[in-house]
Amino acid sequence: MAYGFRPMWHLPIRASNWDSAAAPLGGLPSYHTVRVEAPAESSPRWICYTSQSTTYVLRERAAPRQRRVRSHLQLLSSFARFMRSTTGATEPMAEVSIRKIVKEYEGNVQAVKGIDLEVADHEFLVLVGPSGCGKTTLLRMIAGLEEITSGEILIGGEIVNDVPPRDRDIAMVFQNYALYPHMNVFDNMAFGLKLRHVPRTEIKQRVDHAAQMLDITSLLDRKPRALSGGQRQRVAMGRAIVRSPKVFLFDEPLSNLDAKLRVQMRTEIKKVHQAVHTTTVYVTHDQVEAMTLADRVVVMNQGIIEQVGPPQELYHAPATQFVAGFIGSPAMNLLPCRVLNGTDGLRLALTNDIVLALPPSRTERYAPYVDRPMLLGIRPEHLTQYDAESESRSGVVRVNAPVDVVEPMGMETMVHFFVDSVAVCARVDPTTPAEPGQSLPLAADLNQMHLIDPDSGRVV
Repeated sequence: MAYGFRPMWHLPIRASNWDSAAAPLGGLPSYHTVRVEAPAESSPRWICYTSQSTTYVLRERAAPRQRRVRSHLQLLSSFARFMRSTTGATEPMAEVSIRKIVKEYEGNVQAVKGIDLEVADHEFLVLVGPSGCGKTTLLRMIAGLEEITSGEILIGGEIVNDVPPRDRDIAMVFQNYALYPHMNVFDNMAFGLKLRHVPRTEIKQRVDHAAQMLDITSLLDRKPRALSGGQRQRVAMGRAIVRSPKVFLFDEPLSNLDAKLRVQMRTEIKKVHQAVHTTTVYVTHDQVEAMTLADRVVVMNQGIIEQVGPPQELYHAPATQFVAGFIGSPAMNLLPCRVLNGTDGLRLALTNDIVLALPPSRTERYAPYVDRPMLLGIRPEHLTQYDAESESRSGVVRVNAPVDVVEPMGMETMVHFFVDSVAVCARVDPTTPAEPGQSLPLAADLNQMHLIDPDSGRVV
């Protein structure tokens, strides 16, 4: 729980009346200083805040004896937030640093394996990966809801390993709502602000603004039991938004929403971040959420980070076989192949009958892998209908596909076929005449291919 402060009186006094040394108040102009006075162990501590020629005296609400674990530094930090809210000074940096974090459970099971990660101030970072990869565990350790086996977590440059969740100045949105059943929507959203003694008029203003943004204004008088699952999740998001914390933490907040509302809420979350620029760590298994929301995406697998980067970088330049196969919907096609030397350059053999000429630009990069078993990675959009234009394009080769399944999607059509018992998906124009059982000529753009070493799992 953060400290609460109550103004007692405002009057100019002499600095000599205070025994403790002055300390700069982070985030405020240099002429702002703070002094702490603790007359007796059983007495409340007093704060002397000096701004230019005027000194303001405030008193801590609870006696130090009741909060022995609180340090003077924590007291000043809480007071700094209080004064910033009244003076309009800039909030401190809210970057999140994760240093060699390990989480180990009984039985020597490691859920998170020595992760290093930096989340910049104001950044929207998305953790994505399959179930059991450690993304939610990592988020809960940032929140303080899960103990850290080893390593350090810093928020705003301060180590928070031993800081309780309530004192980390974060707001978390859970997958399972976590609403108070006896409170209506307004009180649920306002509860955290009331605990911080925010004025009632400001509480109403914040709640009304968040409710309007989330389209739940008409629900403010309802209890959670009278809400649908999607409405409850929006209330949980609103409760976090009104807090204006240093860091937002989202644990798959859209997973319980219907498809239409999920798209709408993705847009709203993006708008909120663009407006408030709060540092955000967001966990999801949905690649579309990760690609559309994130400044950077962290792909996790089996407790480690596979790759970190902007969404477009992960999509077009995956670093590993796992990232190549995980990012993208439909997933990247991965086919066993072998690089061969030809009379006119390197070739790529998929089967005895399918041998493709590699673009000359790939010769130097792929030469060390001649005659080695490799994997060809190519996305469905780089397998399209073959036409006269395709024939003139460098690096584009023809592949005859025996069509197995056709999936019309409206704006595009997915064509599924097999190459030596490996399933392959192509994305073609909806006007393409594709029928199951027929052979369809496709253009494979090898300028966009990826060659993967199956032994190391790295893209070469």
